[in-house]
Amino acid sequence: VQLQASGGGLVQAGGSLRLSCAASGRTFSRYFMGWFRQAPGKEREFAASINWSGRSTYYTDSVKGRFTISRDYVTNTVYLQMNSLKPEDTAVYYCAAGNTGGTQSNDYDYWGQGTLVTVSS
Repeated sequence: VQLQASGGGLVQAGGSLRLSCAASGRTFSRYFMGWFRQAPGKEREFAASINWSGRSTYYTDSVKGRFTISRDYVTNTVYLQMNSLKPEDTAVYYCAAGNTGGTQSNDYDYWGQGTLVTVSS
């Protein structure tokens, strides 16, 4: 499966952005989908995931209540709605697809190219 992330940009603290990840190739509905992020000088970290049916989602504690992951089976797209953004959310955001889900990078087999989110204070 090929993944193409988009939607990043510059936003003020407290603002919102919606990231998109368009999937093509093999059957989208078979995969767990995840969003990871990598801040400057830091390791890549898990942000959110959604299972193949869309009925189960999981978030890292720092984004709970502010971020929402969802998926659209018609357009084969996974979204990350980010509200109440903070400067510490600044990072390159990556979407990923895998067969088993999880919170570790090696739980996912396919990766998008990343999209930069910058939150100014």
